[in-house]
Amino acid sequence: MKQFTYKAFKAQYPDDDACLQAILERRYGKAEACPNCGIVGKLTKITGRRAYACKEGCHIYPCVGTIFEHSSTPLSQWFHAMYLLTATRNGVAAKELQRQLGVTYKCAWRIGHQLRILMTERAKADDPGQLSGHVEVDETFIGGRKHRTKKRRHGDKSSKTVVMGMVQRGGPLIGKVVKGTHTMSLIPQVMENVAPGTTISTDEWKPYKHLPSLGYTHFRVNHSAEEWVNGIHHTNTLEGFWSHLKRGIRSTHVSVSPQHLQKYVDEFAFRFNKRKEPAEMFNRLVRQVSRAESSS
Repeated sequence: MKQFTYKAFKAQYPDDDACLQAILERRYGKAEACPNCGIVGKLTKITGRRAYACKEGCHIYPCVGTIFEHSSTPLSQWFHAMYLLTATRNGVAAKELQRQLGVTYKCAWRIGHQLRILMTERAKADDPGQLSGHVEVDETFIGGRKHRTKKRRHGDKSSKTVVMGMVQRGGPLIGKVVKGTHTMSLIPQVMENVAPGTTISTDEWKPYKHLPSLGYTHFRVNHSAEEWVNGIHHTNTLEGFWSHLKRGIRSTHVSVSPQHLQKYVDEFAFRFNKRKEPAEMFNRLVRQVSRAESSS
């Protein structure tokens, strides 16, 4: 798979005009006719504005309805931030965006969060449907105090935030921040995101015992007895994702508040799901950002 290098990125998007042209083409195709009046002819860039004009004088604003509409930050800096978030494995901290883009911390923080929301919207637009085949289900805890044992971890109502994961073998991963590890938090997520009749592998946590009565084929591995694999059944894919997520948060962001944790989970899930086509991740974000609210 050909990598989308920084050199290739700068060659394709050297300035604001190139970025605006990319948004225009993704919203209106090659724009051989004016999107407003339909008059055939070349659109001309209006100097100093994020707009084009047709032969009849209609003005077309490609950024209207996008995250760029009310932003005074140059488009080239937005695109640079998109490249950084898709080219790295662990994401980019707001302080690093501040240094790379030469903007204020407040601006860098907003850009990062807007792009994480964009990743979530792109994942929804891809709409893989419910997971099926063979699915691993597991949960983890992020933030708060450390727990010495899993039993204490599940029973302790400390400041830790619970994240539930579901991943289809050879397919997509879904991560959800949930209220707790009890049945009413976990099982509805499985029912919403996993198709009935699917084979599900989990650990020994008690709420999962309800899965067979809901139409799933359920197998467990007993982690408390140090059983990590039982034939084809394990949760190692999710364990690896949890490890990557936690390392990324600790090393890049240091800490993440529960209020914004879902955005970071979606960001890491987006990169996980597109890891086999790294050169396409950036292009997917550009396509998504070009979907104005009125047409998305």
